[in-house]
Amino acid sequence: MKDIKITAKRQKTELMIWGGCFLFAFLLNIFSIILFDTEWKELYTQLLWVFSLSIGFYFLALFFRLLYWLIRNVIRKKTSKK
Repeated sequence: MKDIKITAKRQKTELMIWGGCFLFAFLLNIFSIILFDTEWKELYTQLLWVFSLSIGFYFLALFFRLLYWLIRNVIRKKTSKK
């Protein structure tokens, strides 16, 4: 079986994407605290939900990145055959 190697650059890129997703989920939490006029202690009491939401956003971004990659490869194959 072939080993899969993930480069340091790829790891850094994936961490940056997940960090962006976490920041977006955290800002969404702040927005909901302001919108629904709840206590600010929910900023840290809801961190598990923020973490879970950031993972969901990460997998959603991963889905669209894979879809883009597949479409790009199909288009490349069609243009190289002509």
